[in-house]
Amino acid sequence: MTIQGNLGALTGAADPEDITIGELLAALDGVADLPLVFSYDGRDVKPGYHVTEVKAGRFEALDCGANPESWTEIFIQLWDVNEDRSHMPAGKFVKIIGKVIEHVDLDPGAKLTFEVSDGVQPMQLHRARLPRIEGGQVRVALSPRPASCKPRDRWLQDQKSCAAPAGAQPCCG
Repeated sequence: MTIQGNLGALTGAADPEDITIGELLAALDGVADLPLVFSYDGRDVKPGYHVTEVKAGRFEALDCGANPESWTEIFIQLWDVNEDRSHMPAGKFVKIIGKVIEHVDLDPGAKLTFEVSDGVQPMQLHRARLPRIEGGQVRVALSPRPASCKPRDRWLQDQKSCAAPAGAQPCCG
């Protein structure tokens, strides 16, 4: 079941496989008491996980086609440790992010990346799927953040947005 919040069902997320911080916070609205469980690499984070850092960055770059690129990105670091407690309630996570917002400008539409480590293994970068309620928990599946070629991504997006009749040559290009 997709999470329902004050904004209604978030089935309209721009990319339900790679949500923004604004989409995550909106999805958690109204489910403050439910445990928030992140999963990655085929397993759940341990019940004692911590949000150890929240960072916002603005990036300026040149892509592989020498095109200038700029974007904002928010990094949430999860320390995957087991302490004598249960999974963090969704409301506590929202309060942590709210505290960060008091001090750091977090763009609600920024790309969201989770940095996950158990303190022993190297940190891994993940994107987040749209949260779901399962078994009385709010579950957020994380998957490795893939590399991409921005010019190719733009070209593919242009192809998807073409309204060429079936069997016709691609209209974009």
